[in-house]
Amino acid sequence: MPCGQPDSGAAPARYVLGVDVGSTVVKCHVYDRAAAVRGSSSRKVESLYPHPGWVELDPEVLWSQFIAVIKETVQAAGLHMRQIAGLGISTQRGTFITWHKKTGKPFHNFISWQDLRSAELVNSWNKSLLLKVIHVIFTVLHFLTGSDRYLAPSFLTFSTHQTSMKLSWVFKNIHEAEEAAKKNNCCFGTVDTWLLYRLTKGSVYATDYSNASSTGIFEPFMKCWSPTLCNLLSIPMSIYPPVKDTSFNFGSTDSEIFGVPIPIMAVVADQQSAMFGECCFHPGDVKLTVGTGGFWNVNTGEHLFASRGSLYPLIGWKIGEEVVYLTEASISDIGTAIKWAQDIELFTNVDETAEMAKSVADSQGVCFIPGLQASGDDPYLCASFMGLNPSTNRNHLVRAILESVAFRNKLLYDIIVKKVNIPLRTIRADGGVSNNSFVMQMTSDLINRKIEKPANVDMSSLGAAFLAGLASGFWTDKKQLKKLRRIEAVFEPQKDSEEYRPAMDAWLQAMKHSPHW
Repeated sequence: MPCGQPDSGAAPARYVLGVDVGSTVVKCHVYDRAAAVRGSSSRKVESLYPHPGWVELDPEVLWSQFIAVIKETVQAAGLHMRQIAGLGISTQRGTFITWHKKTGKPFHNFISWQDLRSAELVNSWNKSLLLKVIHVIFTVLHFLTGSDRYLAPSFLTFSTHQTSMKLSWVFKNIHEAEEAAKKNNCCFGTVDTWLLYRLTKGSVYATDYSNASSTGIFEPFMKCWSPTLCNLLSIPMSIYPPVKDTSFNFGSTDSEIFGVPIPIMAVVADQQSAMFGECCFHPGDVKLTVGTGGFWNVNTGEHLFASRGSLYPLIGWKIGEEVVYLTEASISDIGTAIKWAQDIELFTNVDETAEMAKSVADSQGVCFIPGLQASGDDPYLCASFMGLNPSTNRNHLVRAILESVAFRNKLLYDIIVKKVNIPLRTIRADGGVSNNSFVMQMTSDLINRKIEKPANVDMSSLGAAFLAGLASGFWTDKKQLKKLRRIEAVFEPQKDSEEYRPAMDAWLQAMKHSPHW
């Protein structure tokens, strides 16, 4: 019998689906009650580069990939769609689209979080007198009231990763979107919102708190879209979707898509989803994702922590009355740099890289400068190697790339320790690069902390499934979820961090020479 067709003899719903729509791959896993993977499928995300610095995704291609991985996963597991108790969707953050409310037709492709088209706008705003005035006003308000809601705006800066400036660009440059917005016919959505809209054939228009707070347009203290920011950037308030709980019954997929309706029980931003999948439920729990980018997330509990630069306050998830906040530090171009090295044939298989790096005593003075710095936002910075010499070989280059990941992890960890006034508990790693033993061991040595790596590193899929399972009653509570965790490896400090001092000092010196290249 074909997958997805009604089956009167099918077993009751005993599985949940977790789909992760990432920056490079769309993955789907089907989990049983023991959180074991029963089937999976993945499709590569094809990015479009219509102009230098622009990064887009074709919405129709993404939609077809999303549907395909779900069907393939259920089929690979030998199951029927009737056996799926719920669907959880994790998505890349900050990537967005706008479309016409009545026709459903997009005004443009998805504009990726990696897109740099707003770089000039960002630089202009960050240097503007108006922004300086805003800083002064909110600094005074924070001083007078002591309210943390005024803290974040007191040092507001824009970056190219945020949705806000790119959305402002849309209304300045795409006439059809501007005209539709004037008539309240323009819909804005991050990837989750658009998928919900398509899965329900337009009957559900919503997002969740984790995705909303990741746009830079949502006020996490007040839990609402920011009218102040929208007025500042001339973005109409009418375009935004309602914000729902993260673990929530969003409705069911239209039965024509999979043959039967599947309950959509969670939508969540990918890093927050990975945090939930790692069971980082307590204040001080730390999640390190090393994938396309690198993300350090700290659970700050009921308190939204705002910091001047480097750390970004987020809503982790909202389940009923419970709202959990996170603070985040991030680095770009980890997985992309490693993939580039593979494309130019520095190595054949990514699994070789750890052994290649270990085969040489050091990088022989070679430093790899990533595309974006660990602190600050310089969209014009290019990736580069420094310190090349006649005896440099592939192993030195690969080691330099991997060392740069560990060095940036160390920088961000130090910022977190300095600025987050919460004792840090466990550190749990995930993401494709967490499989690299060289990077993980060096990071553990540099920060002098134990790092746990789970058996399943696709934590965003698992987190989405956990959240969907809780909403559907598939799993009872978070205590049950914690019992399902499986640890594959634990990296404990083996070297004194001072042994890395000369190499890290050389790398920091190289970084100083690289800005605005």
